[in-house]
Amino acid sequence: MEASRGSTRNRVDGVDIQERTFRFAVRIIKLVGKLPRTVGGIEIGRQLVRAGTSVGSNMQEADEALSKKDFVNHVRIARKEARESKYWLRLIAGTGLLNDPEVGALTDEASELGRILSGIIASATRPRAAGVAALVIGSLVITSFA
Repeated sequence: MEASRGSTRNRVDGVDIQERTFRFAVRIIKLVGKLPRTVGGIEIGRQLVRAGTSVGSNMQEADEALSKKDFVNHVRIARKEARESKYWLRLIAGTGLLNDPEVGALTDEASELGRILSGIIASATRPRAAGVAALVIGSLVITSFA
C-alpha cells in the first residue's frame, strides 16, 4: 500500500501494523486482568498496560505525522515501548506471577513488533533517490517517504 508520508498502513499476513499494534494492546489489557492482585501484580500490570498500549498509540501518531522527523520519532517511541513491554512480560514469566501461554505469545509478539518497527525506522531514515522506495521484511512491505 503506498503512502505519501511514510504511512504505517502496511500489511503483515493481511493485517496492517496499526491493527496489529491495536490487537497487541487488547491482548495486553486482557492478560493484565488475569494477574494476581498482589503488590507486584498490580505494579507490573500498570507498567505493562502503559507500555503495551503506547505502542499502538504512537503508531497512530506516526501515521498522522507532519514531517519525516516526527514520523521517525513516533516510530522510535513505539519501538521503545514494545521493548519495555517485553521486559514486563519477561518479569511476569520470571517471577511466576502468571502461568499462561499468552505471556510467551505476547513476549514473542513484542519482539516481532520491535523488529518490524526497526525496519520502518531504517527504511525511513535511509538516504534514497527521488521516488517512492520500499523495504521488504518477510511479508511486510514498507513504503517510505519520497
